[in-house]
Amino acid sequence: MLDHLMRRLIDPPLDRAGRVLAKSRVSADVLSVLGLLTGLAAAAAITVHHDVPALVLLVFSRVLDGLDGATARASRRTDRGGFIDIVFDFAFYGAIPLAFALRAPEANAVSAVVLLFSFYLNGATFLAFAAVAEKRGLASEARGAKSIYFTVGLAEGTETIFVFLLMVVVPAWFPVLAYGFASLTLASALARVAIAWRAFSD
Repeated sequence: MLDHLMRRLIDPPLDRAGRVLAKSRVSADVLSVLGLLTGLAAAAAITVHHDVPALVLLVFSRVLDGLDGATARASRRTDRGGFIDIVFDFAFYGAIPLAFALRAPEANAVSAVVLLFSFYLNGATFLAFAAVAEKRGLASEARGAKSIYFTVGLAEGTETIFVFLLMVVVPAWFPVLAYGFASLTLASALARVAIAWRAFSD
């Protein structure tokens, strides 16, 4: 929901940095791998209650996630790059709730599972919509040039990162934040199902 506003703010500096990295022959795929590793390191830090390092690592991982796309646009976009970008994003989004569940199982496990279920269902509708859209030759750049068809939703990357940051800053709020964001994510998934029901009817 907020991704289009955030892109207006962050795309210009990311694109400038991406051009510099591309000229320096830095691989977009390497940036994707570093982004994933940094995100997993943030999850590990959350698990062991190292919240300040977790916050720094989480922010840095998302900067790298933005830089890989900017670097690819400034050099050469590949199907492999698009594939690992999506897969690594899903791995990161799953790792943070898992980290909070491992950090305090009695307090966080159930809410983390509910949040992960919402991510699972939302991801399924997102990828299934993209697959059918590709089959039908549909295209969209509502969220910029992407390797697959991107449908908008109530819970997108910007909202997810904001909630993750808030969870790290105030870890005691994790269950409330997880249930609340799970509700928003499930609403996004159901809305996408409704759109697909109409758009893909023969």
